[in-house]
Amino acid sequence: MNNKTVRFSRQSNVTIAYRLLDALVILSSVPLLCHMFGYQMTMQKWVASLTAILVFGFFAELQKLYLSWRTTQFRKEASMLSFNWFFAVATVAVFESAVGIALIEPPMLWLAWGFGTWLLLLAYRIAARRFLAAARKAGLNQRRVVIAGDNRLGGSLVERIQSAPWMGLHIVGCYANDTESGGQSNVPYLGDFEQLIVDAKARRFDKVYITLPMSDEATISSLVQALADTTCTVYLLPDIFTFELLHSRTENIAGLPAISIYESPIQGANGIAKRLFDVIVASIILCLIAVPMLFLALAVKLTSRGPVFFKQTRYGIDGEPIKVWKFRSMTVMEDGDKVTQAKKGDNRLTPIGAFLRSSSLDELPQFINVLQGQMSIVGPRPHAVAHNEEYRKLVNGYMLRHKVKPGITGWAQINGWRGETDTLEKMAKRVEFDLDYICNWSVLFDAKIVFLTIFKGFFNKNAY
Repeated sequence: MNNKTVRFSRQSNVTIAYRLLDALVILSSVPLLCHMFGYQMTMQKWVASLTAILVFGFFAELQKLYLSWRTTQFRKEASMLSFNWFFAVATVAVFESAVGIALIEPPMLWLAWGFGTWLLLLAYRIAARRFLAAARKAGLNQRRVVIAGDNRLGGSLVERIQSAPWMGLHIVGCYANDTESGGQSNVPYLGDFEQLIVDAKARRFDKVYITLPMSDEATISSLVQALADTTCTVYLLPDIFTFELLHSRTENIAGLPAISIYESPIQGANGIAKRLFDVIVASIILCLIAVPMLFLALAVKLTSRGPVFFKQTRYGIDGEPIKVWKFRSMTVMEDGDKVTQAKKGDNRLTPIGAFLRSSSLDELPQFINVLQGQMSIVGPRPHAVAHNEEYRKLVNGYMLRHKVKPGITGWAQINGWRGETDTLEKMAKRVEFDLDYICNWSVLFDAKIVFLTIFKGFFNKNAY
C-alpha cells in the first residue's frame, strides 16, 4: 500500500469518526440529561433521539458537513453544524406535534437537550481541531505541496499557507518555465514544468496548485494532462486574483464547472438560518423595548412638531428600495436627490435629536423592518439613496454591500466606522468592513456582532 492510499484512508477514517461521534453524542445526550436531572428514560425519548440522528445525518450529508475542513475556518463548519442540529430539533418538535405524543418532557428537558447537545457537538470538534492543529504544527499529518507558477497569485497562496500552519500544508517549493517573469513566491525554485512532471511521478509531493494566468491556456492544458499520469492531487487556481471576490464558489452547469465572483453567501439553507435568527432576536428585543419605545415616541412628539417616525427610502437587498423606520430626530425629513448628512452641532436637530442619534436609539423602530423581512439584525448599514448614487461612482465594489439585506448593526459599525462620512477614506473603510462581513458571514458571526454591539454599538463619538 503506497503513501497515497494510507493518507486517503486516514482522511476517510476521520470523516467516519465524525459521523459516529455525532450519532453517539445525539443518542447519549437524552439519557445523560435524564440521569442528571432525575427523569425516566422512556421509549418516546429514544424515538426523539433516533429521529434527530436521522434528520441531522441526512442534512449533514446533503450539505457536505463531513468533507475535510483542514483548510477552512472553524466558524464556517460551526455555522453549518448549528443549522443542521437546530433544524433536526425543529423536525422532532413538528413530528411530536403531528403524532400527538410528548416525546421529550418536561419543557426544561427539551431546552437542555437542544442547547446541551449543540454545545457537545461543537465542543468535541473544537477539541479535535486543536489536537490536529497541534499535531500538524509539530510536523505530523502534513501534506507536501508545490506551486506551479511563480507569480503574484502563487505568492499570495504561499503567504496564506505559511500564515496558517494549522492546515498542515508544507510547501516544498515552486516550478515555473519563466522565472524572470515572477519570482514572487519566496519559496525554493525547483525547476521548470518538465521537472515538475518528473518529480510528481516520483511522488516527491502530494498536491500541486496551478496558479498560471488564464491567458496561458495551452500551458495549463498541457500540464493538467501530464499530471493525469501521476497520483498527485491537482488544484487549479484561476487567475481572478485582480477581481474583488465576494463569496466565490464553484457551480456545476449541466456538467460544466463555473466560478462565481460576486455572490451572496446567504441563500438556501443559510438564508433560512439567518431569517430564523432575525425573527427570533427581533421578536425578543421588541418585547423588551416596547415600553421604552413608547416613552421615546412621546418624547419625540412633545418636544417638536412633526410625526414621531421618519421613513426614509434606502436600498435593500439587490438594490431594491425600502422604507427604513427611525424616530424623527431632525426638523427636516430629507428623502430626495439631495440628503445632507448630520454634522456635529447640526442646527436641524430637535431638542432630543442629538441624544437619540448619539445613542442610536433613533434606530430602534428598524426592528419592525426586520420582522417585515426588509432588513436584518446584522448587515451593512443602509445609506440614503442619494449617498448610494454618489459613492457607487467613487468606491470600488460599493454596490456589492447590497448583495445582502441591510442591518441595524454591522461589522463596520462596531469597528468604529459609523457616523458622518466627510471623507472618501471613511466611506471606503466602511465598505471594506461590510464586504469582509459578507465574505465571512455565519450565524455565529452575527451573534458575535450582536454581542459586541451591546458594548460598542450604541454611544459613539462619531454618531451625531
